[in-house]
Amino acid sequence: MRFYKMKKIFLLLGIIMSNIFYANANDIKHFSLQSPDKKIKAEITVSDSIVYDVRFNNSLVLNSSGISMTLNKAVIGKNCSIKNIHTKTVNQTIDFINGKFDKLKDNYNELTIDFDNNYSVIFRAYDEGIAYRFVTNFSDSIKVMHEQADFNIVHPTSAIVAETDNYTAWELSYTYPSFSKIPEDKHAITPALFTDKNGTRIVIAESDVLDYPGMYLQKSNNTMQGLWANYPSKTVMGSWGNFVSVVKERAPYIAYTKGSRSFPWRIVMVTNDDKSLLTNELVYKLATPCQLQNTNWIKPGKAAWEWWHDALLPGADIPSGMDNRTTQLYNYYVDFAAKNHLEYMMIDAGWSNVYDIQKPNPKIDIRAVISHAKSEHVGVFLWCVATSLLKNLDANLDYIKSLGAAGLKVDFFDRDDQLAIASMEQIAKAAAARHLMIDFHGCTKPTGLQRAYPDILNYEAVRGQECDKWDTTANPEHHLTFIFTRMLGGPLDYTPGGMRNKTKADFKPIGEGLPSVMGTRCHELAMYVVFDQPLAMLCDAPTVYEKYPDVLKFLSIVPTTFDDTKVLAARVGEYALLAKRKGNDWFVGGMTNWTERNLNMDFSFLPKGKTFTAEIYSDTKDDAEDATKYNYKTITVTHETRIPLHFVSGGGMAMYIHE
Repeated sequence: MRFYKMKKIFLLLGIIMSNIFYANANDIKHFSLQSPDKKIKAEITVSDSIVYDVRFNNSLVLNSSGISMTLNKAVIGKNCSIKNIHTKTVNQTIDFINGKFDKLKDNYNELTIDFDNNYSVIFRAYDEGIAYRFVTNFSDSIKVMHEQADFNIVHPTSAIVAETDNYTAWELSYTYPSFSKIPEDKHAITPALFTDKNGTRIVIAESDVLDYPGMYLQKSNNTMQGLWANYPSKTVMGSWGNFVSVVKERAPYIAYTKGSRSFPWRIVMVTNDDKSLLTNELVYKLATPCQLQNTNWIKPGKAAWEWWHDALLPGADIPSGMDNRTTQLYNYYVDFAAKNHLEYMMIDAGWSNVYDIQKPNPKIDIRAVISHAKSEHVGVFLWCVATSLLKNLDANLDYIKSLGAAGLKVDFFDRDDQLAIASMEQIAKAAAARHLMIDFHGCTKPTGLQRAYPDILNYEAVRGQECDKWDTTANPEHHLTFIFTRMLGGPLDYTPGGMRNKTKADFKPIGEGLPSVMGTRCHELAMYVVFDQPLAMLCDAPTVYEKYPDVLKFLSIVPTTFDDTKVLAARVGEYALLAKRKGNDWFVGGMTNWTERNLNMDFSFLPKGKTFTAEIYSDTKDDAEDATKYNYKTITVTHETRIPLHFVSGGGMAMYIHE
C-alpha cells in the first residue's frame, strides 16, 4: 500500500519516533515535522496547493503560508499529486570554517515529499527554525517565471526591516515600524526580523542561493511575500564612475536555469531568547558544504587600511594623503602591520586603473610593495571593480597571483539578480583555484556561499563605518540592530577601529580628512569581538593608534575567528555582551545603544579550578563629555567571579582573558 493512501501513519526517523506525523483525509494530506527539541513544529498541508504553518511552544507563529514555483512549462506546488515520502534524522558535527565556533552541531529532522511531474519539496526542522526548498528533475532547462514564498505571520506587532525600492543596495539603515506601518510600495532585504504579540522573534532569511536571484520581502494584505529581481536582458556600464553594470531591461522571468537542481532554502528562524539569535547559524548549516579539498592556505586576520582616513598619517615623517599614495607610503603601512602582528595590508582604489586591473598606478611599484610585505610576513589584499575583474577573469586573477597578492577586495556588484549571484560564485571558485582570498564589497548579503567557498572571508552588505564620512546612520543603535538581523546571514565588513570617538551630541560627518565615529572608544573596541568579520580592518591611521599602546595591544592580539562563543546578555536593538574563546584565551565584547545602562558579568564560562588575568577596557564617567576616554585595568578572575559593568550612552567594553 502506498504511503499517501494510508489513513494515518507515524514515520520513524532513526530512533526518534514522534517527529513526523502524516494523515490523509478527503485527498488532503497533512504532515507534522518537529524540531529535535520539540519546541518548533511545521505543519504542512498538501491538496491542490502546498501551505505550511509554524508553531513555537504550541503557539501558532506562521499560518497558512503558501509555496509554489511558476515555470514556463508547469506550476509546481499546485494541483499536487504525491508520489513518495522520505524522512530522515541527521545529528552530526560540521566544521565551521572562519566562524565563531570551530564546530557546529547540525541536528535536524527532514521530510521530503516527491510529487508526480518530477519535483519535490524538502522541509527541515532545527531547534533554531524551519526551512524548506524545492527540487526539480527536468531534462531541459527551465525558466522560473515567479516563485511564491508567503510568510503569513500570526499577530505581528513590530518589525526591523531595511527598506528599499530597488535591487541594487544592501548598505541600508533599519526602520522599526509597527507591522501595520510597513509600506507596501517598498521591499525589505533579508534577513528581516518580526515580533509577534507574545514577544516571539521571527526572522525570515534564505540560504544556498546559487544561480538564482536573492530574495526580498514585500508586504501584501498583511502577509510578507518573497520578491526577486527579474533576469537582466540588457545591461550597460553606468552609475558612479561608469564602471558598474546597470540593468536597463529585464526579462519576464526571474531565472533561466538547469531543469534538474535544488533551489534556495527559505528559512523561518523562531525564538523567544534574543541571545540565541547571535549564535544562530542556520544559513551556514543549510548551505552547500565546502567545495575545496584544501583550506589550509585560507588565513583570516586583521588588516591595516588606508582609504577610510584618506591615507593621512598625522605626525609621520613621510608625505601622506590620497595625493601621495606611493610605494613609500604603502611600505609604511606594511611596516606598521608587521610591527603590530597584523596579518594583512588592504590597498584600496588607486593602485591600478579602475577599468583595467593590469595597468598599475606608475606612482606605486605594487610588486615592490608586495615583495616587501612578504619579507615582513604581511599579506596584501588589492581592490578592484567587479566588472573590470570579470571582463577577463582568468587572466586578471593570474595577474593578481603573479604580483604575489594574498587576495582581492571585489567591489561594486550593486545587483543580486541571477547573473550577479552567478558571477560571485564564479569569482570565488576561480580565486580559490589560485589560492586567493576574497572580500566582497558593494554586494548582496551572504547566503552561504562562504561555506562552499571559504576563500570568501567577508561580505560588506552592511551600512558600515564609511558612512561616518557623510551621515549619522552608522551609530550605536544601528550596531545593536544589524548584529541581530544582517549578521544572521554571515560575516560582514564593517571596517571598525575609529579613534576619534564622539558622543551623540558632538558627532559631525567629515567627508574628507580624518572622520570621527559615534560611540565611545570601548564601543569601537567591542566591535572586534561582537562582529563576525574574519577579515577585520583597522580603519584609522597607524600614527593615531601608536598614541595609545594599550589599545594597540588589544587590536594586535584579538583574533578574527574563534573556537567557541558564549552570549552572556543580549537584547535586540539595545545591548549585547559576548565572550569568545580562541585556544585557551577568551575575548569579551560588550556594547549598548544610546541608552546608558548597567549589566552584570558572570565568568562561569571559564574552566573551574584555574585562575586568569583579565585585561579590561571600559567606559569612564568622563565619556559623557569625551567619548575617547577609557579605563584600562587588570584583575584576577576565576570561574566564580562576578563583576558589574557600566556602559555610558553609546558605550562599550572589551576584555582579554588569559592565564
